[in-house]
Amino acid sequence: MSKPSDITDAVKYSIETYFEDLAGEGAQGVYGMVIESVEKTLIEEILKRTEGNQSEAAHMLGINRNTLRAKMKKFKFL
Repeated sequence: MSKPSDITDAVKYSIETYFEDLAGEGAQGVYGMVIESVEKTLIEEILKRTEGNQSEAAHMLGINRNTLRAKMKKFKFL
């Protein structure tokens, strides 16, 4: 697959690469691994773009500020 052009392609590319790297070995917990990885990366990047402004980040993400803070604690950003 060529360089991803949008988010969907980027996720697909990453998953394909992950399975190629497994070289036929079994995989478990892929759903949770992908969701957590994407969520953590998304929050981290939005916080960078908002220079740490949690209210603005929560607005950009479309979630409540308290929800954002809970996720930041989960991912040890706080």
